[in-house]
Amino acid sequence: MALFNKALARIGIGAARVDAKLVNDEFRAGEKIEGIVEVYGGNVEQKIDSIYLRLFTTYVKERDDKKYKQDIELNTFKINDPFTIQPSETKSIPFTFQLPDDTPVTLGRTRVWVATSLDIKDAVDPSDIDHVKVLPNLMVTSTIEAMEQLGFRLRQVECEEAPRRMRKRLPFVQEFEFVPSGGVYAGKVDEIEIIVQPSGLHDYNLFIEVDRLARGFGGFLSEMLDADESLVHVHVSEKEIPQLKNILTSIISRYS
Repeated sequence: MALFNKALARIGIGAARVDAKLVNDEFRAGEKIEGIVEVYGGNVEQKIDSIYLRLFTTYVKERDDKKYKQDIELNTFKINDPFTIQPSETKSIPFTFQLPDDTPVTLGRTRVWVATSLDIKDAVDPSDIDHVKVLPNLMVTSTIEAMEQLGFRLRQVECEEAPRRMRKRLPFVQEFEFVPSGGVYAGKVDEIEIIVQPSGLHDYNLFIEVDRLARGFGGFLSEMLDADESLVHVHVSEKEIPQLKNILTSIISRYS
């Protein structure tokens, strides 16, 4: 009977299972996530080689004029040395890991989650998934507030595959898409997309694409050729946040 139980464990029946419990579920990029992983023994003794916490999100890729979502691992954290868990035993393992600075914020369609998995020889990989809320950092929050003050509303937030020139550690960027809700830019600007990339401890690169509103047949042709879009790159430090509204005003006014 013992041999039969071990065979069942190898195919995932009666095997150990895992549950990650986070201290809280709201964080900002760069902050530490703390919690406890609880491992519950199955029907037989099993050796747990490793426990991994994997941080994931999704981004949009485009191939052959078709768009689809792709899961991507942002980072992996190993939290234990090998151990053996007995039948019906429970082990609690505390953990701490840091969210990467380039973790996207969970606004719009963006989702971020932690997948906890056990590495058990010859077994189905028992896993657990926990979604987390990643709050905007100071620069993202200030950018959204400045755009709202200029008469724009945030319409969409999405992670999309990045052009090679804009790629860093990850193959995607997170775009914040704004549209006029009134004010001086209504009737002049179709939409504005902004990418906020960390470039240092308190410094950021802002990529701003101004999509002018097409007017008449000539404007229609410009839109078809994407000639109505202007991409501007500006470097902004946290010390310059009080001037951020003026910086954005200058760029949008110049290219609208």
